[in-house]
Amino acid sequence: MVQLESGTLYIRRPGLMRWEYEEPEKKLFLVDGKFAWFYVPADRTVTKAAVRDSDDARIPLLLLTGKASLGRVCRRVELADVHVEASGDTALRCLPAHGAEDEYLEAVFEVDAESRLVRLLVREAGEVETEFHFGRWEENIPLESSLFRFAPPKGTTIVDEGSLMGGPDPK
Repeated sequence: MVQLESGTLYIRRPGLMRWEYEEPEKKLFLVDGKFAWFYVPADRTVTKAAVRDSDDARIPLLLLTGKASLGRVCRRVELADVHVEASGDTALRCLPAHGAEDEYLEAVFEVDAESRLVRLLVREAGEVETEFHFGRWEENIPLESSLFRFAPPKGTTIVDEGSLMGGPDPK
């Protein structure tokens, strides 16, 4: 099954990220440094998880927000022999650090000639693949702090992943 989604990603280091999905439906994935929020307006539901506990705190989240380096999440990085999007791009394979093998089998990072991330492919058990494509980079633009804060709209149900997993309710 293939599901295509598109939108805009904003990153402000360290640890802040906002993904505004536009297609096929509006969604918001926001990391405020402490919590990851996933909001689906059509469902009137938001999922909240402490960043350290979130399933989304794997490769893309940790690396894109500057919370980790390749050396921390990969036990080995090597050139990947895969098809690249454009001539001159380079693909690197990341094999998971010890203890992360349950989270992913490998991640492939494709970077362009200017070292900008073009594509990220995360392969998981069960032949599950999640692929991100990046383009139209704009760097060093001023981003307001408010862009990385989430206030659930009135009437929105908040699902706390920590409580569901039997952990303490994060405040």
